[in-house]
Amino acid sequence: MKKIDQEKGEFLEEIIKYWEEENLLNEATANKLRQSYEAKVFDWRRLAQYSFWVAMACGVISLGALLIDKTLLNYIQKLYNTPNSLISLFSALAAIGLFILGFKRKKTKPQQIFSNEALVFTAVMLTANAIAYFGKSLNNGSNHFSILILLSVVIYAGLAYLFKSRLIWVFTLLSFGAWFGTETGYLSRWSGYFIGLNYPLRFVLFGFILTAASYLLKQKKNLQYFFPTTYVCGMAYLFISLWLLSVFGNFGTLESWYTVKQISLFYWAIISAIVCVVSIFVGLKYHDEVAREVGITFLFINLYSRYFEYFWDSWHKALFFSVLAISFWLIGRKAEKIWNVEFTKK
Repeated sequence: MKKIDQEKGEFLEEIIKYWEEENLLNEATANKLRQSYEAKVFDWRRLAQYSFWVAMACGVISLGALLIDKTLLNYIQKLYNTPNSLISLFSALAAIGLFILGFKRKKTKPQQIFSNEALVFTAVMLTANAIAYFGKSLNNGSNHFSILILLSVVIYAGLAYLFKSRLIWVFTLLSFGAWFGTETGYLSRWSGYFIGLNYPLRFVLFGFILTAASYLLKQKKNLQYFFPTTYVCGMAYLFISLWLLSVFGNFGTLESWYTVKQISLFYWAIISAIVCVVSIFVGLKYHDEVAREVGITFLFINLYSRYFEYFWDSWHKALFFSVLAISFWLIGRKAEKIWNVEFTKK
């Protein structure tokens, strides 16, 4: 007997009842179908997943607060008088211990998925803390901290490859993006432009190169495992940057952006929409669900962004939200029909 979510159970019951009424199923077959599944009263797996996500998010926030709160850091320094190098060493040792424990548990207790991933995530955060304090202990006032971020990229990439962990690989790609942003910022002396490109336009190129590079991983047998994660992250970098570019254009500062009308940036919105349409076409032609869904999602985001930009000030708010409500209702109705047809086919 297959256990399914309560919503799916209710839908199946409704469909089976409808088939009975239309004489498409006899009573015996309908009862047999009803006995083949059981609706779960409560989804404990999802609760466990969300609980660990919340716990990890709180851990990130607490670590960030610790790193930026000078008062707290000064208090801890006075209380313990611990050098930055020693904090870095302790964090590194703790991270190593948690990495070893986490990956041992993956072999001995593979069913405890979220607990194991939480341990690995904590180890990743401790690694970041170790690198940050290592950088503080060597600080010479140059503000070239992108070198430390590059060091984290190398460490995370090595750990991800060693332990075959997609979670650590995600942090590798996030750190790689952070390094790219800070390094280009440092080279441009933190001005708004780097070789004539603002941050969103830089990351459009970064996302495109990362997406293309993911196919190189696909061709390498020992790196194929990281292809899906790299591909999704590359697409995320690309399309989020395109959306930001459609909103802010290639302006280096908010002050210069405020001086122009949003309609003057329409060509960036057209470019963004064209890329979305191309992504949808490629996804449909080559059965690439990621390309198709990302293209559809960001095409809608772009369309609604333009709607807010061009009509928020000129339309009465009652009319504005009425049109918005109707559009979402029509999309939801169409999506519901498509989902019902696909589910029935399955």
